[in-house]
Amino acid sequence: MTDFYDALEQRDPAEREATLMAALPGHIAHAQRATSAFAESLTGVDAARICNRGALAQLPVIRKHELLARQTALRAQDPFGGFSAIGWRGLRAASGARRVFQSPGPIYEPEGSAPDYWRMGRALFAAGFRAGDLAHCSFSYHLTPAGSMMESGAHAVGCTTFAGGVGNTELQLQAIAELRPHGYIGTPSFLKLLVEKAAETGTPIGTLAKASVGGEAFPPSLRDWLTARGVTAYQSYGTADCGLIAYETAAREGLVLDEGVIVEIVRPGTGDAVPDGEVGEVVVTVLNPDYPLVRFGTGDLSAVLAGACPTGRSNRRIKGWMGRADQTTKVRGMFVHPGQVADVARRHPEILKARLVVEGEMANDRMTLLIECAGASEGLAAGVAASVRDLTKLRAEVVLAAPGSLPNDGRVIEDARKYE
Repeated sequence: MTDFYDALEQRDPAEREATLMAALPGHIAHAQRATSAFAESLTGVDAARICNRGALAQLPVIRKHELLARQTALRAQDPFGGFSAIGWRGLRAASGARRVFQSPGPIYEPEGSAPDYWRMGRALFAAGFRAGDLAHCSFSYHLTPAGSMMESGAHAVGCTTFAGGVGNTELQLQAIAELRPHGYIGTPSFLKLLVEKAAETGTPIGTLAKASVGGEAFPPSLRDWLTARGVTAYQSYGTADCGLIAYETAAREGLVLDEGVIVEIVRPGTGDAVPDGEVGEVVVTVLNPDYPLVRFGTGDLSAVLAGACPTGRSNRRIKGWMGRADQTTKVRGMFVHPGQVADVARRHPEILKARLVVEGEMANDRMTLLIECAGASEGLAAGVAASVRDLTKLRAEVVLAAPGSLPNDGRVIEDARKYE
């Protein structure tokens, strides 16, 4: 097979969905049994009944700040906060961890012994990497898992890797000139820096013809800039907690979901799924027995794209990274959360969609809640305003909006204040 990483990528969508849903009950039961965090958060849940997306959507979303809080609280007993089913001597899970990483927070992530543990090989293959290639990896090998993530994926494809890491631009350029790698793996901004520095110094890097980039936004303007200089780059989307979530293909029409995850798009601040095409938070269930995350809220915004990838990969697609979902802001000394806006909407079933706009200058904040509704009842605006005050302790003007009139950008709270 030359065009696809494996046969999974071309599965009939119904077959894929049936396989993922069939795996859910066992995955949930394992998470309850093997981790104290999910034993607690999923108390009373009958794992056998979690066999479809509707049932999955009833489970709580675990967001990064909650994971960090639990890790911090249990640091002395378990640095993973009870989320990991693997570890080392002295922990509840006394074995199985091959490496441990620290991401900003600090948040600790375990790595098990499965080949291509983070499942990055699929993204690298789609980016054009093949067995026998030399891949120059400039993701960090220090503390965070990015370097190990990508290196294990490159090895799964059959590549040799050069562990460039971050920084040391001149030394990395020298290595590229002397080793003549076939491709680059790292952030797009550092790749741009390398290409610019090579042009400035006359360093030959012409063998570097392909790249897999991630870790930050990759705008089309930069993609085209690199292409014009002989480097064809594709992006991947993953996190230190979940590994690969989605990856770009030669079609360049969104990102195809990885085969080892179940992805939902939910309204920020809630666990409620949004319709396909609407922007919301990416929530991931990772079918990894070592670190069995169930409904992990990434904090990233994206949306489902309609249809299948033109390359023949049949999994669902998302638009890619579209910003952050955590829109918590402070108004008159009080924090206002997306979840509070969602709670207001739940109190009033007429509300189809809500967006809180904060305006004014410092110390003169004013809030306006824009609500889409069909057939608003008399007194709805006054009732919604009362709910806002009850839930946030702040006053807001309520403005009725026609269905479909609010922007489809995933924003629940828009901070439009001036900070001059």
